[in-house]
Amino acid sequence: MKRIKEELKKLWEIFQNPLIRVLPGQIAFFLFLAIFPILILIGVIASFFSVSMSSVVTIITETFPKDVVDLLVPLLDGKGFDTHVGVSMITAYILASNGAHSIVVASNTLYGFPHSEWLKRRIKSLFMIFLMIGLFIFTIIVLAFGDVILKASLSALGIDLATSLFYHIILYARWPVSLLIMYFNIKLIYAMAPDWKILSKYTTKGAIFTTIGWMLATAIYSYYINHFSHYDLFYGSLSNIVILMIWIYALSYILVIGIAINVNEYQNVDRE
Repeated sequence: MKRIKEELKKLWEIFQNPLIRVLPGQIAFFLFLAIFPILILIGVIASFFSVSMSSVVTIITETFPKDVVDLLVPLLDGKGFDTHVGVSMITAYILASNGAHSIVVASNTLYGFPHSEWLKRRIKSLFMIFLMIGLFIFTIIVLAFGDVILKASLSALGIDLATSLFYHIILYARWPVSLLIMYFNIKLIYAMAPDWKILSKYTTKGAIFTTIGWMLATAIYSYYINHFSHYDLFYGSLSNIVILMIWIYALSYILVIGIAINVNEYQNVDRE
């Protein structure tokens, strides 16, 4: 019991760092910003493979809350890839990488490592935000709205959900498979973040906490928006967008707690 109190006290001391306290908001903002280039890319890929945009819009409509759909669907109505689309995607992607760059700077400060050259940090941030966006997309498609998307896709193919063995296998297998995929990607992000090499074992506890935390937060978010979403009483037509942003902020906060856990683990070993 005494050991647990000491660990919690150390974690609390780490959280008093100003970087830790503002980092979740920065990450959440840039992750939300990354949604738009992602949707533009979806539209470009769909047009490249001659996929009907109406089918893509249908899945999005049945997946996201109405107010979010009204905000996002117009981004898919472009005529394909051109110079303006390319510049918009690159600009938004670079801006979104600021969230990953904040993680790098915060990790160096918390671990007590010197910063590398600015260009190296920026290049690493671009790769890290790619991983984070991939995780974000995966979490949305597979965990938050996986059931809805799967039902919409199978119904479009004329498959009876009640008798479909494939549907039930995917429905129950997505959680353990998702846990492994999320764990290894989050662990990679934590290992990459500092500008000084740290052993992978020092990122294990934080990665486990973040993986489980993300899955629980996503399960709660998915259940809430389908059953108890009454924020319209306070925010009107913006209610579902507010819920989406709160969920993204929760994921970001959990990610930052994982960093603090890893730093605490590293410092404990270093002191020994």
